[in-house]
Amino acid sequence: MSPPSQNATWLRRLPILVILLAALIGAISLRDDLSFQTLARHREDLLAFRDAHYLWAVLAFLAGYVLIVGLSLPGGTVATLTGGFLFGLFPGVLYNVLGAGTGAVLIFLAARSGFGETLSRKLEGAGGAAARLQARLRENEWSVLFLMRLVPLVPFFVANLIPAFVGTSLTRFAVSTFLGIIPGALVFTSVGAGLGEVFARGEAPDLGIIFTLPVLLPLLGLAALAALPMFLRAIKGAR
Repeated sequence: MSPPSQNATWLRRLPILVILLAALIGAISLRDDLSFQTLARHREDLLAFRDAHYLWAVLAFLAGYVLIVGLSLPGGTVATLTGGFLFGLFPGVLYNVLGAGTGAVLIFLAARSGFGETLSRKLEGAGGAAARLQARLRENEWSVLFLMRLVPLVPFFVANLIPAFVGTSLTRFAVSTFLGIIPGALVFTSVGAGLGEVFARGEAPDLGIIFTLPVLLPLLGLAALAALPMFLRAIKGAR
C-alpha cells in the first residue's frame, strides 16, 4: 500500500492527467463532431431550442463551452461562433468570455495542483538559467500574461499551462485571462452573429479575419501597450 503522502500526490495530479487524456481522446475522436459542419447541420434545432428554452440554452451553452476548454477538446472556435450565432454579438460575447475564461481557470488550477507547484519550487531551487528565466517572467508577469492572450500566435492551451508552471497566482491568471480574451472573443463572436447569412449562401465563415489589418492592428496595439511596462523596466535596468 502506498504511503499517504504518495496517495495525496496522485490525487492532486489526477485532474490534469484526466484533462491530458481527454484532450488526446478528443483530438482523435471528436474533431469531426465539434466542427462548423456539425453546427450548420443542427442550426435549426439549436435556434428552436433557444427560442423555446432560452435560460436552459444559455446554461447548456456555458456548460458545454467550459467542458470543451476545461478538457482541452477540439471545437473552441466553433463554440465561440455558436455563441455569436445563438445569442448575437451581445450577450453572446459575454457568454463566450465567461465559458472560455472559466474553462481556462480550471485547467490552470489542475496543472498548478498536479505539477505546477512542484515544478515552480524546483526551478527556484535549481538556480542558473531556469531560475533567472522564472525571475524575469515574474518581474514582467502582467505584461507576459496579457501578451499570451492578445497575440493570436500562442495556443490557448499553452497559455493556460505556462503560468501554472512558473508560479503565477490565481488572481493574476484569472484577471489577465478574462480581460485578455475579450478582443479576440469580440471578433469571433461577431463572425458567429453573421452566420445566418453565411448558412444561407452555403459557405463557411472566414476565420482568417483575425489576421486582416483592421483586426490585427488594434490587437497588436493592445499587445504593445501590455508590453510597455516590460520594455520600460528593461530600459531602466540597462541604465
